[in-house]
Amino acid sequence: MHPENWIKTDKNGLYCQALNAYIDPVEGVEHAIITHAHADHARAGHTHVYATQATLDIMAVRYGVDHAQHFHPLAYGETLNLHKGQLSLHPAGHILGSAQVLIEYEGARLVHTGDFKRQADPSCEPFKAIPCDVFVTEATFGLPVFQHPNINDEVKKLIHSLSLLPDSCHLVGVYALGKCQRVLLALRALGYNKPVYIHGALVRLCELYKSYGVALGELIEVSTLDDLSVLKGEIVLAPPSALQDRWSRKLPNVITSVASGWMQIRARSKQRRAELPLIISDHADWQDLLTTLEEVKPKEVWVTHGREDALIHQAKLMGFKAKALRLVGYTDGED
Repeated sequence: MHPENWIKTDKNGLYCQALNAYIDPVEGVEHAIITHAHADHARAGHTHVYATQATLDIMAVRYGVDHAQHFHPLAYGETLNLHKGQLSLHPAGHILGSAQVLIEYEGARLVHTGDFKRQADPSCEPFKAIPCDVFVTEATFGLPVFQHPNINDEVKKLIHSLSLLPDSCHLVGVYALGKCQRVLLALRALGYNKPVYIHGALVRLCELYKSYGVALGELIEVSTLDDLSVLKGEIVLAPPSALQDRWSRKLPNVITSVASGWMQIRARSKQRRAELPLIISDHADWQDLLTTLEEVKPKEVWVTHGREDALIHQAKLMGFKAKALRLVGYTDGED
């Protein structure tokens, strides 16, 4: 049976009749399959939640341990018979615990990627291409202009700026989940072994990553300091929302930086007032989207959100049937 007969979209998002479950629903539902714990994909209030253990742990940190009534953790590759079909989760390479959803029903295979990336990231399991009949993908950076550089090359810019401006505090805007930890790991990989100072909003998720064996190095919460002048010549990580508020104005000689895939767009960089934009994305860029289609070799490509039109056009040129689902409720950001 063709997946279009058992996959529907409605006000809550993408509903799979074969599993009697939604994938990343935008409101509370009875059965929710969660691809990853970013706020636009993982909401509280479901009756049953199916996700990796790491995703469930992150949701507990963000929403409380009672964010759902029943929890069903799945290991990567584990198959669960649910309603009339089979469900399994596979690495998406986006953030810790992120997963692609494989649904098998009546001889058909559908893969829903959630958000994903192909660049190396030691903070999570790498993306795995899963052959399928229908490939449901995001297209957050689905335009040819988006070609994401290596993260180490971008973080080297931060370290170089520190060497040029040793009396300045380098304040870097990073999303609390995924981006923060990835930047920390890149700093450590490049030999930056000094303590990194962090905003209080980043502490709990960094502690969770550490509990999963992710070595982030020494972190010091800014609020524990009696004298903020010690931050001259240091790196401070904070949520992007903190870069322009009163909290940041207390820091000495600030150089403002933002780590995001959107920093490739000059207007976005100016909007964020980023003096040192770092192009670091947790999503697939244009070439990685196309490479993934070539590896998966689906019969059809469905695009959930992002730059749908460009990717659909290119997919058709590559010989795939393609269409946009135009799901609402998902942001163009990374948290």
